[in-house]
Amino acid sequence: MNLVPRFPPLLHGLATGPTNPFTVACDQAKEGVDAGLLTWSVGFDRMRAALVLAPETALEVAMIGYGATAVALQNALGVLVPPETAVHLQWDGGLRLNGGSSGKFYFAASTSDPKAVPDWLVIGLELHLELPMDYDPAKTPDLTALYAEGCGDIDPIELLESWARHSILWINESETAAGRANVHREFAGLLWKKGEQVSIPFQGQTITGTLMGLDESFGALIKTEQGQTHLISLTTLVKEV
Repeated sequence: MNLVPRFPPLLHGLATGPTNPFTVACDQAKEGVDAGLLTWSVGFDRMRAALVLAPETALEVAMIGYGATAVALQNALGVLVPPETAVHLQWDGGLRLNGGSSGKFYFAASTSDPKAVPDWLVIGLELHLELPMDYDPAKTPDLTALYAEGCGDIDPIELLESWARHSILWINESETAAGRANVHREFAGLLWKKGEQVSIPFQGQTITGTLMGLDESFGALIKTEQGQTHLISLTTLVKEV
């Protein structure tokens, strides 16, 4: 097992130990760190990382960064996990392995205004490697982890390196209109619960309906039984720091 990851030249890594890499990345971004900082922490039970971006577009458009890094994770897992392992992405950042909840992406920016250009954007990732010691399938039957799905021989550092490489490729891809369409198409093909009924909290209420897909900014399109279509922007999940 490698102890220290090797990242592509455009990224510079920072190990955070037991401290949450997402928190560290946000703190560094507020202090004006250059884009490309990748903070990380790997323990026996989970792999955590966060990437600092410097968007040049409005926040709602810049959320393509989530699409790029999420598709990158699927690509990285696809190379390492057994071929029968199903990987799906939730519109809100959730990660699914063989249908079970196995991690999540997080988002923070200098602003939560979808029309404003943020000074920085941080995409955080947490992936469960092992189930918790106190795991009770009766209480959390939806929970799973990488090793619980037959992927126990995966080196998390190797996975982290692969995610970083694929992230750079997809982020670069997303700099053109055609590339953004490619990212959207790849993500849409992995979308969890597409065409099924979902319930999503929104503006103090819960929207229930069929998940029709995603708009170009990765917002969820929900069609209710009354025939109304609601757009829930991904920016509603961005933590303003």
